[in-house]
Amino acid sequence: MKIKFVSSNFLLRRSIKEVIFYLLLFFVNRGYAETGAKNDDLAQYKKLIAEQQKEFVRQRQIIAEQGKQLEQMKMRLDALATQSAQNQPPAKQAANGPQIVAARNANAPPSLSDKLPSRPVGQPPPESQKRRPPEIPRVSQTVGGVLTRKNNLVVEPSLFYSYYDNNRVFLDAYTFLPAIAIGLIDVRQIKQHTLMGFLGFRYGLTDRWELEFRAPYVYRTQEQRARPLLEQAAIDKAFNTDGSDIGDLQFASRYQLNSGSDGLPIFIANLLATAPTGKSPFDIPLVQAVGIPGFSFPAEMPTGAGYFSVQPSITALYPTDPAVFYGNISYNYNAETSTNAGKFDPGDTIGLSFGLGFGINERSSFSLGYQHRHVFDSKLGGNTITGSTLDIGQLLVGYSYKYSKKSTHNLSLSIGTTNDAPDVSMEYRMPFTFDLN
Repeated sequence: MKIKFVSSNFLLRRSIKEVIFYLLLFFVNRGYAETGAKNDDLAQYKKLIAEQQKEFVRQRQIIAEQGKQLEQMKMRLDALATQSAQNQPPAKQAANGPQIVAARNANAPPSLSDKLPSRPVGQPPPESQKRRPPEIPRVSQTVGGVLTRKNNLVVEPSLFYSYYDNNRVFLDAYTFLPAIAIGLIDVRQIKQHTLMGFLGFRYGLTDRWELEFRAPYVYRTQEQRARPLLEQAAIDKAFNTDGSDIGDLQFASRYQLNSGSDGLPIFIANLLATAPTGKSPFDIPLVQAVGIPGFSFPAEMPTGAGYFSVQPSITALYPTDPAVFYGNISYNYNAETSTNAGKFDPGDTIGLSFGLGFGINERSSFSLGYQHRHVFDSKLGGNTITGSTLDIGQLLVGYSYKYSKKSTHNLSLSIGTTNDAPDVSMEYRMPFTFDLN
């Protein structure tokens, strides 16, 4: 019995050890299993974090690119605001200037905005703004002003005044001593006033080509004072004559030949034609003065030249901001006409003018120049009229004020520098522009 009891205890202890061993083995296996599962989860987490980091880097690159595009758009808007401010009238520009500057400083750094161009880069200016002739005060039909834009109509009323004073001495005698003349001495003083009202129209066929038509109405007065010496002691008579009617119609065409690029002057071709629609001086009868032998005067004053004329010319403009130098060469062909005394051929004329225009500000400008014309001898019945050559020199001064986008005030003054030239001439123009587009 004792031996069996020992064996049972041994078996019991062995069974307990086996149970403990299997329990330890179970828990160890379970721990290993849980540790493996944890390792797998950690690897997955690491992989997910790596993918999220890559996605974050990609999103940051996209945001950086969008930021650059946004900065470029701000710079472009700043440039457009600056250009718009430059194109505004002075009053509006002064009112909006602080707001534009403040917006520019708020949207872009000063170092970037100060380097921006005045207009978008890579966009050429419109064709109509490429080297148009600069606007200077008009001093004649071929010098001054600016060509009319395409499909624009300019209605230009103007008023012209001229004063001419000349003394003529006719001597039909011989000298006995250096200071004594024996015979008939005829002294005449002629004063002439001319007032002309024009209504002109200019139309731009293209930005480089314009046509013009002007219709004048003329009022002219003349006073002649005669005193023939050695005929009677105290004869001093005045004869007043006047006349008014439509004048000679004028037609003109102007074309800009080049763009003036590469530092070259801008050349403009001009063609001016005159039709004899006014009263001709050859059709006005002369009245013999009573009491003064050989003295006659016209019954009324003519309002036209009495013949056709065509004047081609070339004008050169050279802009050097703020001044503009100009020059003009012309040739005036006067056609032959029939008179009661026979065929009359007025002498042709060559002319030269030059000067400069200066811009005071965006609205005001003035010009200063000189004009000289030489008239060749006239012919009557094929014979040259001696002494019919004329030299007409004039000092030209012009002023211009741009009242608005559609109207301008222009005043020109001509002062005679030779005996054959009018003493003074003035012309006031006020063109109105209408866009027919």
